Amino acid sequence: MNKQIKTPESSVDADAIIKEAVSLVGRFNRRHFLKQFATLGGLSLLTGCSISDHDGVEKLLAQVSRFNDKAQAWLFDPNKLAPTYSKSQITRPFPFNAYYSEAEVPQVDAADFQLDVSGRVSNHKSWTLAELQALPQVEQITRHICVEGWSAIGRWHGVPFSEFLKRIGADTSAKYVAFHCVDDYFTSIDMATALHPQTQLTLGFDGQPLPARYGFPLTIRIQYN
Repeated sequence: MNKQIKTPESSVDADAIIKEAVSLVGRFNRRHFLKQFATLGGLSLLTGCSISDHDGVEKLLAQVSRFNDKAQAWLFDPNKLAPTYSKSQITRPFPFNAYYSEAEVPQVDAADFQLDVSGRVSNHKSWTLAELQALPQVEQITRHICVEGWSAIGRWHGVPFSEFLKRIGADTSAKYVAFHCVDDYFTSIDMATALHPQTQLTLGFDGQPLPARYGFPLTIRIQYN
């Protein structure tokens, strides 16, 4: 059942919220800024606006979305690399992490798998796992930082995502790349992140094909600098 929280005569001063958020950029480092902005977003929700009958909410969300894009572009350095590590620093066992239990991990038949491509690309062919594995691959040992507060170092190999975008003739003037996953998860990343040299179409973990618990047959890995 959907629930909405309302308070009498509540209102959102969108301009004041955006102004305050912008001021945070100059006052705090990146980590502190993101923490404070998350708190700011929570406070805006506590005004009790109903998304079904408050016209200002949609306008506010659009403003916050545009601000998020600008803030991310300001913070992101397309040429800066995330730290890499040695094999001796790999976290073993590497943690399982998903919105479902390990027992519910989808089982994908490699022989039937296809990666479908659509949108602003010149080559709309579907890719088999064998075709993806035949592309030039690189290895990186990097730290996975989870929003839940833990981190772990893993060894991953796969195709630089920028190389895959080149192979499919992607229009890199597009703003976002969207992903529809086999477990029905959906997400997107901005094009600058997609083109970063450490963004990887990952096919393997620790020298072996990617296990099901880490996203077999492939996953997208992003390293934030």
